[in-house]
Amino acid sequence: MNSDDRSFLSIGAFIFGVIALLFGGYALASSPGDSGGSIGTTQTGTSATVIDISLTEYKMTPAMPVAPPGDITLRVTNNGTLAHNLSIPDRSVSTGVLQPGQSKTITVKNAAVGELAFLCTLPTHSDNGMKGVIMVQDGASTTGADAAGATTDTTAMSWQDMDATMAKVATSFVKDAKSTFGGTVLEPKVHADGTKEFDLTAKIVDWEVSPGKIVKAWTYNGMVPGPEIDVNVGDKVAIVLKNELPESTVIHFHGVRVPNAMDGVDPYTQDPIQPGQTFTYSFTALEPAVGMYHSHHDAQTQVPNGMAGALLIGEMPIPDVLQARGFTQVDKQVNMVLDDSGTIGLALNGKSFPATEPYTMKVGQVMEVNYFNEGLMSHPMHMHQPTGWIIAKDGVPLLVPTPADTIAVAPGERYTVLYKFVDPGVWAWHCHILTHAEGPNGMFGMVTAVIVSS
Repeated sequence: MNSDDRSFLSIGAFIFGVIALLFGGYALASSPGDSGGSIGTTQTGTSATVIDISLTEYKMTPAMPVAPPGDITLRVTNNGTLAHNLSIPDRSVSTGVLQPGQSKTITVKNAAVGELAFLCTLPTHSDNGMKGVIMVQDGASTTGADAAGATTDTTAMSWQDMDATMAKVATSFVKDAKSTFGGTVLEPKVHADGTKEFDLTAKIVDWEVSPGKIVKAWTYNGMVPGPEIDVNVGDKVAIVLKNELPESTVIHFHGVRVPNAMDGVDPYTQDPIQPGQTFTYSFTALEPAVGMYHSHHDAQTQVPNGMAGALLIGEMPIPDVLQARGFTQVDKQVNMVLDDSGTIGLALNGKSFPATEPYTMKVGQVMEVNYFNEGLMSHPMHMHQPTGWIIAKDGVPLLVPTPADTIAVAPGERYTVLYKFVDPGVWAWHCHILTHAEGPNGMFGMVTAVIVSS
C-alpha cells in the first residue's frame, strides 16, 4: 500500500460531512458486535439489569443484548435439544452444563462501558454460532434490550442520540485513521541460484482490532493479515517459518500448486513444527495463482486469531471485453482478507470499523480486489455505486467476466474483482450481512470506504 492511501486527511471537512451524511442517516435493527473497549469495573447502583437469554442449536438469543454499566443478571434457559452452557471467560462466570429445559441465573458484577463476550464452551458449539456480546453502554435500557431494540423502557436511546452516535463513529473513521495495517508486501532475500526466500515468524502479539480494543493475535511477522508474498511463474521459492507460538504449527498453501511434501498438513506431509523450531517450505511457482497461506494445525484457533495471508503468483490479465469498456490498466491492487471469529472477530484485513483502512481513488481509475475468506461463514461483499466485474474465481480467470455489486465469498474462496470509479464521493464498502456492519451505534465490524476524488 503506497503512502497516498494514508494521506487523505487533507480532504478535510468535506469528507467528514459526506461520511456523516452517508453513514449516519439511518439505523438498522442490530447492535455492533465488534467495537468499543474492554469490560472493567466501576461503582454502580443497587439495581441490576436483567437479560433473558435462550440457548438453542446453534445460537444464543439475543446475541447482542445492550445494558447500562453496573450489575448484569443473565437468566439463561436451554430451549434446545442438546446440552449447552453460557460462559463469560473474562469474568470466569458460567452456568455450567444445562440439559434441555434447564435454566440458570448468573450475575456479572460492576460491568463498565465496553463489551462483554459470552459463548458456549462445549466443543464446536461456539464455532457454529453459539456466541455473543453484551454491549455495555451509558444510557442503555435497564431491561436488557436485545439487538433489535425491543424494549418498553423509557431510558432507551432516543433517535436523536442514535443519530449523533452514528455520526460520531462515522467521522472518526477519517479522523482516527492512524492504525498500523497488516498485509504489507514482504521483500525476499534472493539467493545466488535465484531462489526467493521469505522469512516468516509465527508469534502472538497485541493487535488493535478497533479503537481501544487490543487482542492477543496469532500472527505471521506480528501483523494481521500476514505479509503479502508475491512471486512470478517459474520462481524458485523458499518460505522459512520460525515458530514462536506456545504450540506447534504448519503452513498450508491454499490454492497454490506445490509438491505433496510441501502441502503443510501434519502428520501426512510433515511433522508439526514445534515451538522453537524452524521449517523451510521449498517449491517452484509452476502456474499463476491467487492463493492464501495459513495454518493447518489447530486451525480453528490459529487461523481465526490471525494466521493467514495472501500469496500471489503472476498477474491477472484484464479480459478483452473489459478493456473495450475502458478497463485499460489496474491503478491499485487491494487484498481483502475477511474474518469473523477468534480474537479478531468481524474484520476486514484484521481491523474492525472505524479502524479499517480507507482507500483513495480517482474518477476513471480501476481497482483490482482479491477477496480472501479466512472466516467461518460466507460474507456477501458490497461496494456502493460502481459495478464490480468478477474476472477470476479461486485464481482461475473466467471465460466471461461477470458483473456483480454483491459478491458472496464462502470460507476458503477467492474472488478477483475489478471496480472502475465513475463518480466522486465517499462510497461505503462492507459485508451485506447487516449484523456484521451496522447497528444503533452506527457502523462497526466489516465496513470500510473508498474515497473517490475527481
